Amino acid sequence: MRIGVLTGGGDCPGLNAVIRAVVRKGIGIYGHEFVGFRDGWKGPLENLTGPLGIPEVRGILPRGGTILGSSRTNPFKVDGGVDRIRENLHTLNVDALIAIGGEDTLGVATKLHELGVNVVGVPKTIDNDLNATDYTFGFDTALNIAMEAIDRLHTTAESHHRALIVEVMGRHAGWIALQAGMAGGANVILIPEQPFSIDRVCAYVESRFKSHYAPIIVAAEGAVPDGGENVRVDRELDAFGHVRLGGIGEWLASEIEKRTGKEARTTVLGHIQRGGTPTAFDRVLATRFGLHAIDAVNASDWGKMVALRGTDIVRVPLADATTELKTVKPELYAEAEVFFG
Repeated sequence: MRIGVLTGGGDCPGLNAVIRAVVRKGIGIYGHEFVGFRDGWKGPLENLTGPLGIPEVRGILPRGGTILGSSRTNPFKVDGGVDRIRENLHTLNVDALIAIGGEDTLGVATKLHELGVNVVGVPKTIDNDLNATDYTFGFDTALNIAMEAIDRLHTTAESHHRALIVEVMGRHAGWIALQAGMAGGANVILIPEQPFSIDRVCAYVESRFKSHYAPIIVAAEGAVPDGGENVRVDRELDAFGHVRLGGIGEWLASEIEKRTGKEARTTVLGHIQRGGTPTAFDRVLATRFGLHAIDAVNASDWGKMVALRGTDIVRVPLADATTELKTVKPELYAEAEVFFG
């Protein structure tokens, strides 16, 4: 069998580990042949390919990013996009695709499967918001990067008696903010699922200063104040209909200074959360996902995504993973709120 592999959407640590596992087992155990599609769905759409064999995956396990490149290309927004993908797969004699990505990339894979393309999905996103899997690879690395940043900011905040805001990724789901904030001992955690009161945030800030400590506030980029809306970099939409969020940290700093008279500063972690070498957890999870994904292809179990359930890797319908996002439940946020102030 000749199999195409692509990585779409935002890059994250662990992508190369998946590619490596797929190729090594696919060639070594099953005798399959692989072709790498460049830059996400742009690859099969525009026939952008590269070799993908044992030499190409040697030594890539600890590398961040993706050797295949990525993009936010949506073939369903391109005239004749699906037909072009079909034609290119036929021309290249590609029998099946392994799509590694998050909500948008696997959403395309789901639609293509419904149209008869042989697809297997692998869940990737630092936001950990894909449904039907307990964890996505990339999340643990991003979480640890954010936690380390919070640890470092505690000391500088106390030295200068400032309120420090840490803005982390999380458009619709606050998993990074919640868990990094809990692990780093933040005093306030703001997530998209729970609109916040700026008055209450300022009360926490003043309470923290009264106890002679400086407050740390962790805010997901998608956090929203009561009665407000997301803070956006601009209002242009990408190929999947998303606006570019960013700026909630600066907005909070301005409001805190205005309302409390205390100095406030913002650190935006941004793409630092996506970069660098994956943690041991993400390397192992990504490798296991890759091994099980090639098993699914070999079994012609199309339209499935490999997923982590407990400690087991299982196959679930792609549609189950992409129909709705996995967001933070109120009871989990309530557990974190015990330590606020």
